[in-house]
Amino acid sequence: MCGIVGYVGPVGGDRDAKNVIIEGLRRLEYRGYDSAGVAVAQGNAIACRKKAGKVADLEAEIADNPLAASNLGIGHTRWATHGGPTDENAHPHVVGDGSMAVVHNGIIENFAALKAELVDKGYVFASDTDTEVAGTLLYDVYVSAAERDLTKAMQLTANRLEGAFTLLAIEAEHPDRIVAARWNSPLVIGVGEGENFLSSDVSGFIEFTRDAVEMDNGQIVTLTPDSYEVTDFNGARAEAKPFRVEWDITAAEKGGFNSFMEKEIHDQPAAVRDTLYGRFDAQGKLTLDELRIDESLLRSINKIIIVACGTAAYAGQVARYAIEHWCRIPTEVELAHEFRYRDPIVDQNTLVVAVSQSGETMDTLMAVRHAREQGAKVIAICNTVGASIPREADALLYTYAGPEIAVASTKAFISQIVAAYLLALYLAQVRGNKYADEIRAIIDELQAMPEKIQQVLDRGGQVRTLGEELADSKSVLFLGRHVGFPVALEGALKLKEVAYLHSEGFAAGELKHGPIALVEEGQPVFIIVPSKKSRNNLHAKVVSNIQEVRARGAVTVVIAEDGDEDVVPYADHIIRIPESAGLMQPLLSTIPLQMFACAVAEARGLNVDQPRNLAKSVTVE
Repeated sequence: MCGIVGYVGPVGGDRDAKNVIIEGLRRLEYRGYDSAGVAVAQGNAIACRKKAGKVADLEAEIADNPLAASNLGIGHTRWATHGGPTDENAHPHVVGDGSMAVVHNGIIENFAALKAELVDKGYVFASDTDTEVAGTLLYDVYVSAAERDLTKAMQLTANRLEGAFTLLAIEAEHPDRIVAARWNSPLVIGVGEGENFLSSDVSGFIEFTRDAVEMDNGQIVTLTPDSYEVTDFNGARAEAKPFRVEWDITAAEKGGFNSFMEKEIHDQPAAVRDTLYGRFDAQGKLTLDELRIDESLLRSINKIIIVACGTAAYAGQVARYAIEHWCRIPTEVELAHEFRYRDPIVDQNTLVVAVSQSGETMDTLMAVRHAREQGAKVIAICNTVGASIPREADALLYTYAGPEIAVASTKAFISQIVAAYLLALYLAQVRGNKYADEIRAIIDELQAMPEKIQQVLDRGGQVRTLGEELADSKSVLFLGRHVGFPVALEGALKLKEVAYLHSEGFAAGELKHGPIALVEEGQPVFIIVPSKKSRNNLHAKVVSNIQEVRARGAVTVVIAEDGDEDVVPYADHIIRIPESAGLMQPLLSTIPLQMFACAVAEARGLNVDQPRNLAKSVTVE
C-alpha cells in the first residue's frame, strides 16, 4: 500500500523533480491509494501540491497552481489509515515553519502520545494523520539542535517512533539532499548519473535507471545527486547491497491490453518458463542456486509450515498436495496473520516456507521473524528482488515473474505454485524420496505447461463472452476437489477483488454438508473437474456434484480437460483445458477463472487494475 518517490538531481539540470516524481507515482498506482501529492524545494521554501483522488487529479491541481522547476522533491500516493482520504490528510506534509516536508508509509503506533507532547510545545496540526506527527517531531528535533543536521535528526526521530515506517524528508536549508529512514516498510535506492532516486519499489524509477540498492531494516540514507550514505539508527555506517533490475520499463507497460491485469494473465506462459529456467546443473540434477541452505538441515526436517496471505496462501494450499505427495513430509498451510498468535509448535526441525509476491507483506514478515525466533529455518518464495522477506529468510527462491502491476494477483499465483513445486522436488531429491529420472519426468511436465497455458489463453474468447453474460449475477459459486479446491477459492477471490461480486469457493465434497442450500434457479456454479487420468478417482465424484447442482437449477460452468465427454450432459457451459497430470492442472484451470473475473469487472465498468479499498502490498498488520 502507498507509494513513495524521491528525486535529487543537479541544480539547473535537465530534469524537473516534479515531473520525475509524477511519473514515478503513476507507475506506483498499482499499490493502491486514495490521494496523491508532491513537494519540491523552491528557493528558501518548500512548495507542495496534494489532492484526494488519483494522480490525474494531482496533475490537474498542479496545472491550476503551477510549481516552478526544481532539482529536489518527494511524492506520495496515500492509502488512508489515520484520517480519511482528504486533501488535508494527503501527503506530503509541510511542517514547522514551512521549511520541511515529509512523506511516510506505514503506521506510527505511538503517534497519539507524540502528538500530545508536541501540542504541549505549541505545535498546531492541520491533519488527522500520524505522518504529520512524525514529521513535526523530526522538525522539532532538527531545529532544537545546536547544529542543524537532518541526518542526525532523522536518526534521533527514528529511535522514538514505534510501528512501521518509511519516512522521507527534505528541508529548504539543504536543497541538495533527501534523508530517509526505513523500518518494516519498503524502500529502495535508485542510482543514476549525477542524480539519485528513492522509491517504495523499483517501478518508481525504472524509467531513469536500472541500478538499485537494497536498504535493510533499521537503516537511514542520506541521498545527494552524486552519492548515498547509509547508516543505522544510531549513526554507525551500514552496508547496503547494490543490484541490477533485470527488466526494463516495457515490462511495466500494458502492451496493447485493456488493463495490466489482462496483460499479466497473458504473461503467464513466460512467467512459468522464466521461473523454470536454468534449474539443472551439468550433471542433470535439480539445483536451486538461490537456495543456500545446508542439505543436512533439509534432511532433518519433519514438518513444513507454509505461511502466506490471500492469493499466496491459496498457492501454498496447492503446494501442500505436491510436497506431501513427493516428499512425504507433513505440511500445513497457515494464514500468516494467525500464525504467531496461536502459539504454533515450531522448532529446529520445522521448515517454514513464506510466500509473498512483494516480499513486504507485513503479516508474513512477522511470521518469518517469529518462526526464526523459535529455531525454525525459513525459505522465502518471492517475486521481488531485495525485499524484506527474502532478506530476512535463511534461504530464498525467486519466481522471476516480472513486475506485477495490477492489484489482483495473477501471474504471481501461477509462478508461486511452480516455485513451490521446484522446492518440493528439490527436497525429494535431497531426501532421496524420488529418483533422478522421476524428478526429470515431473520437470518435463512442468516445462510443457507454458505451451498449454498459451492454449488456454488462445481460447479466451468464450470466457470473455461468458463474463459479459453473467456480469449481472448476484453471486457465483466455485467447486473443486483436491488441488481444484484451492483453485476454486482463488477463483472466488478474484471475482470479489475486481468485480465486487459475492462469490464463494467450496470443497466439492462439502456440497451436501451445507453449501448446496445456496443453489437456486439461475445460480452460476463453476466446477473444476479433475482429470480422468488422476489416480485418486475423484473425477466421477465431481461429475456427480455437477448433476446435483444442476438438478436444483444452477447454471453449470464446467472446466474440464479436452476429451472429457462425461461432463457434457450436465454442463451448460464447458471451458476446455489441455490434458495434464493431476498436480499440474491448477496451472491451467486457474487461467479461465482469472479471465472470467477480468471480463465481469470490465463488463460492469470497473477499474480492473485498482479495485476499491485494496492495495497491492499490505505493509501494515
